[in-house]
Amino acid sequence: MKGLTASGSPYEIGRTHGSEGKEEIHNSLSTYESLFKGYAGLTWKQACEKALLHESAIERFRPQYIEEMRGVADGAGVTYEDILSLNARSEIALTAIPDGCTSFAVEVGGNTFLGQNWDWKESQSSSLLRLEIRQTGKPDIQMVTEGGIIGKIGSNSAGVGVCLNALLSRSWSPDIPIHLGLRAVLESESFSGAVEVVTKNRMASPAHFLIASGDGQMAGMEVSPVGTAAIEMEDRMVVHTNHLCDPVLKDRINDTVKPDSPIRLERIGKLIGEMKKDGDIDDFFSILSDHHNYPDSICRHSNPAHAPHEQMETIFSIVMNLSKRDQEVRLGTPCKAKTGLATS
Repeated sequence: MKGLTASGSPYEIGRTHGSEGKEEIHNSLSTYESLFKGYAGLTWKQACEKALLHESAIERFRPQYIEEMRGVADGAGVTYEDILSLNARSEIALTAIPDGCTSFAVEVGGNTFLGQNWDWKESQSSSLLRLEIRQTGKPDIQMVTEGGIIGKIGSNSAGVGVCLNALLSRSWSPDIPIHLGLRAVLESESFSGAVEVVTKNRMASPAHFLIASGDGQMAGMEVSPVGTAAIEMEDRMVVHTNHLCDPVLKDRINDTVKPDSPIRLERIGKLIGEMKKDGDIDDFFSILSDHHNYPDSICRHSNPAHAPHEQMETIFSIVMNLSKRDQEVRLGTPCKAKTGLATS
């Protein structure tokens, strides 16, 4: 996984991302062109047209993201609509595709840990970037993203972090794409500011943002076009997988629950709850390596019993100590990835 650092104006940040991550961006474009066609019957031109429906909402929300995406496009030698489509990839066609991912936040030994497995298509392992963004007047950001996407999973120098769980639902609106919501969370100076981002602004598709901060605050935010619900901390932790947990949103959104999601949710809660009063990053990677209900386990492996479009595996794992501003990423299934890329 390539690491790059971008700074300056929004356009300059995007231009660096685009030029230095050109190979990863083109791989992302190839992957999602195929997925959009296969899952939704959309040509790339049609996908771009749907992505443009979000533009006015983005302009109202954070107009600088438009400039950054233009910079990414120019740096990579592609069109602005190409990059906008990547950033709206969840809204264009992927709300109807089964997804994985198991996330947790917990306070242990005076430190707040946040982490997850990101389960997706193996082809996207070649699109991953470790992106550091430095902006005047905002916290520095360290995140793992797919080439061309300007917001995803990570933490910032203010000790705020966010993880993502996809939800299987066909709900959609021409509002703020969830990946741009993640970026706004990562630009927040505080936990309360991060939560406010998603409670005051409507996201275009359902998802779960697990938000935490180094001072021990944490909440799961189930976002959607029809409202946002908070999953509060219980027994010093919040855990989530790939189905809605809030009863009100369940009544308002047609959420499809895959059988393995409740199993993983119960399992991650049990394993985190059994931890001792102290712990370190390696302990959490051990939990993320769990094979209960294999291969549809926390550490997910390809399952030949599933249809081809449902095939996925853990592409990377991330564990963050938000209190110490430490972050480590391990590529591939965590049961095999014994070393990682650490930053602090």
